[in-house]
Amino acid sequence: MIIQLRFNNFYSFAEDTTVDFAVGKKPAPSGFDVAIGGQRLNKAVAVVGANGSGKTQLIKPLAFLSWFICDSFLQADPDADILYEPHRLLVDEATHLEIDFWLPDTQGKPCEHRYQLVMQQRRVVSEALFVKTSTQYSYIFKREKSAYGFMFRQKGFPFPANKASELRDNASLIAAAFSYDVKEARPFVEYFRRIVTNVTNKGRRRFQKASVLLAAERYEKSAVIKARMVEAVCEFDLGLTDIKIEKLEITAEDGKTSNVFMPVGVHVTAAGQQFELPFYEESSGTQTAFVLLERLLTVLNLGGIAVIDELDNDLHPHLIPKILDWFRFEHSNPHQAQLIFTCHTPEILNRLQKHQVYLCEKNDQSSRAWRLDDVVGLRSDDNLYAKYMAGALGAVPEV
Repeated sequence: MIIQLRFNNFYSFAEDTTVDFAVGKKPAPSGFDVAIGGQRLNKAVAVVGANGSGKTQLIKPLAFLSWFICDSFLQADPDADILYEPHRLLVDEATHLEIDFWLPDTQGKPCEHRYQLVMQQRRVVSEALFVKTSTQYSYIFKREKSAYGFMFRQKGFPFPANKASELRDNASLIAAAFSYDVKEARPFVEYFRRIVTNVTNKGRRRFQKASVLLAAERYEKSAVIKARMVEAVCEFDLGLTDIKIEKLEITAEDGKTSNVFMPVGVHVTAAGQQFELPFYEESSGTQTAFVLLERLLTVLNLGGIAVIDELDNDLHPHLIPKILDWFRFEHSNPHQAQLIFTCHTPEILNRLQKHQVYLCEKNDQSSRAWRLDDVVGLRSDDNLYAKYMAGALGAVPEV
């Protein structure tokens, strides 16, 4: 589970910024927090604010770290810049990213880790991975840029020093070690691979028709996830009674054949008449929900964190409480998956406590974010929705 994310000079956030999943000792226990290693951590965090305030940029570091740690070595062009943007007024300054997280050791005991990354002019300056021992952090590896390549030190991370010193400065050492079959890298790649998101370096990934086929193929690989999806979509869309996924063979112009998976909606009238529609003929809302649910249900089934931009864009606001309950209860979230999402629906403030909500606003071309339990004088029993709508908490459009 993620404990805390810290960063600066990343997209619209110029100053030091923290996204904290730690609950602290004061709030009363709820289904939305879980105890691990003597800490209480949030399972659901909402980000609210005006258009252009920086909501997407606040959650984007998690999506970036997932890509960088897992895929930057094989996916990035050797000469390409790293896919991120510093603040437009600080393009020559360093960007810092740091994340604390729990990851089981080889015996299954949860251990606290810290990953640090410093970049400048879209190149790696330093990268380090730590494990917490008692009250201190001990490095697993450190990689720092010098005039002669990278200086590399490691304790129990047996990546060859000569390869580490020559590793290009637009890729993660963890991603490189994983591609070289260094088994010590695998748990970290698998961990960050479980960050499931609809966010890219350019922002929210827009819905595309091809996403329906890809989601259908993934559903076919897991009967559990598929069954939960069918139940949810049929509950959300009153016109559907079932969803079938048909395997179709297609032939390309060159004569090669391949398989695609086409979802088909099953409809039954009150009189018992039944008909089927290919999913491309279903409503756009049903199609986008079908794709979004694959991400959410995968995280709930396997563990990890769902990082979702504009959750209310793909779902009716009345359905968001249902999603939150999935993450809240142990029977639907047995692996303590986490969810962080942005939305424009202030009614979410009626569903969450103040330590589960971040507000964003932009002043003088720089974004800032704060958690509601940092607001002086705000009580746990205050009506957060009413105060937000009245402008008492900030982060509202100036209209």
